[in-house]
Amino acid sequence: MVGFVLVSHIKKLAEGAAELGTMMAPDVPVEAAGGLPDGSPGTDYERIASAIGRIRERSLDGVIVIPDMGSSCMTSEMVLEDLGDPQVIMVDCPFAEGSWKDYFLDAAKNDMLQTTALLSYAAEKGITLTEEELAAVESSFDGIDDMAKAYG
Repeated sequence: MVGFVLVSHIKKLAEGAAELGTMMAPDVPVEAAGGLPDGSPGTDYERIASAIGRIRERSLDGVIVIPDMGSSCMTSEMVLEDLGDPQVIMVDCPFAEGSWKDYFLDAAKNDMLQTTALLSYAAEKGITLTEEELAAVESSFDGIDDMAKAYG
């Protein structure tokens, strides 16, 4: 039998998904590896490695690691590379990203519609930004771009 390790930035999310999986398939080994040791959001190499080890002890056929998104994928890949066990694999089917992706796309679309309406209103009324305000807007876009590059 194959076991599963669910890797998330949020401890409760990983534990909840593992609990749901266990409810649906009680005989299938599932471990959660979420959050940082201090309880804050993030992914932790040791938590992932330990969860894989616990599954590996109970599962002769292998381990499938399922990360939620972003750095959980990168950290999981590092653990798998260091383990070098061909029976431990990571699959690209994030268990949380899909619902968040839809949420953020909807939020971005709404923000874009609001921004477009404000720009149209400003153009109609002849409202313009000062150089300082334009610089602040540009700085915000740079920050968003930096975050997108850093976190995918």
